[in-house]
Amino acid sequence: MSAEKIITDWKNKTYKPVYWLEGEEPYFIDQVMHYAEHSILTESEAGFNLTVFYGRDADWASVVNACRRYPMFAERQVVLLKEAQQMRDIEKLEGYIDNPLPSTVFVVSYKDKKLDGRTKFAGLVKKKGEILSTKKLYENQLPEWAQRMVERHGLTIQQKALALLVDHIGNDLNRLQNEIEKLAVNLGNRKNINEDDIEEYIGVSKEFNVFELQDAIAKKDIAKAIRIIQYFKANPKAAPIQLILPTIYGFFSKVYSIFGMDNKSEQALIPLFNRNPFAARTGLQATQAYGYAGVERVLLLLHQYNLRSIGINDAGTDDADLLKELVVKMMATNA
Repeated sequence: MSAEKIITDWKNKTYKPVYWLEGEEPYFIDQVMHYAEHSILTESEAGFNLTVFYGRDADWASVVNACRRYPMFAERQVVLLKEAQQMRDIEKLEGYIDNPLPSTVFVVSYKDKKLDGRTKFAGLVKKKGEILSTKKLYENQLPEWAQRMVERHGLTIQQKALALLVDHIGNDLNRLQNEIEKLAVNLGNRKNINEDDIEEYIGVSKEFNVFELQDAIAKKDIAKAIRIIQYFKANPKAAPIQLILPTIYGFFSKVYSIFGMDNKSEQALIPLFNRNPFAARTGLQATQAYGYAGVERVLLLLHQYNLRSIGINDAGTDDADLLKELVVKMMATNA
């Protein structure tokens, strides 16, 4: 079951007695927990019928006793167990989960972990409760997710601005949502988010960022690449080397895949590049600039310099100097 389905059911006044929210993506778990805490009950009902426990401090007997109480002046009560992965003896909730009170909505947040499906307790939760099992979004899913979030705010976003936003924040969905909300507040009457907005309100330079470096490398524009690296050296938080190298490696891995495709048109490449037409165009340029053997050589260099960036076979070369050396060697590769 998805977070969206659980919340939709609740909005339609359809409740199950037990909800178990687990997995490695906190955004969806937080989304459900927030609705359970603030929207299932009215403000007046919550005063008598909302109980919140935290796993580190809670004992199983207190949680069960709270769940077995009957609601006061309301149809149901809500009991939340947050950070349940930190709770000792959580399996002792088994007796209640096996025979829950229909008037209690018991919601358990079990972050960063999943129950061992081989245990009796896990089997009981699966049988008696609704389970939300979350996992981190893949890199290629982030642009679409962010696009939908933008659209929910009644806004549109330029593709390059979207790429800058997603690349800068990564798969921290809570932060992505917060930054999109910040943009929505600051746009005023405008409805389209552009690169200037990302630079002004998120703090990502539209000229000096990983995508521009990627573009310069793809086109073998050494002067532009060195200018960007110099900016990174002066602003080390803008794009640390541990972010830059995986991003460039991911791009050239996609470029490498192009050689095995029958249809190498720009339009056919867009899905490969996370539906980013700018990246697809740049990828096509890279195939022409480097050739098949050249791209293989670039990937090997990226692997080598990634190891050097973490101190393997390197005596402590400055990150900017490593990048300059890498870029020069990459661009020396012939098509």
